[in-house]
Amino acid sequence: MSAARNCRLIGRWRIVEADLWGRDYLGLLEPATITIGANVHGEIAFGAMQAGLDLGYSTSMVSFTWAGCDEMDEVSGDGHAELLDDGAIEIAFAYHNGDEAILKAKPETSSTVLLAA
Repeated sequence: MSAARNCRLIGRWRIVEADLWGRDYLGLLEPATITIGANVHGEIAFGAMQAGLDLGYSTSMVSFTWAGCDEMDEVSGDGHAELLDDGAIEIAFAYHNGDEAILKAKPETSSTVLLAA
């Protein structure tokens, strides 16, 4: 994938739905978000899971591997996020040897914070 400079997904997104979990779970500990930084790193948090992302970019998509903790257990996996026609993103999120989920996120308009390059 090409450099981040042309990627339209850079920024902070609020995760608003998932096919495996309800909204109450998504926001269990904090608002469910994914941050796609311009420096090949990002973050995702929902439910009791928090993880760092290692990113690859194209104009309307990012791919990632991730590692973090879920209920105090180390977890990892991979996924990708794709820009939809309505301006939201669809995130395919997979745990290593485990669940796979589809998440939907919308731009977080109150935040202009990006991870530094």
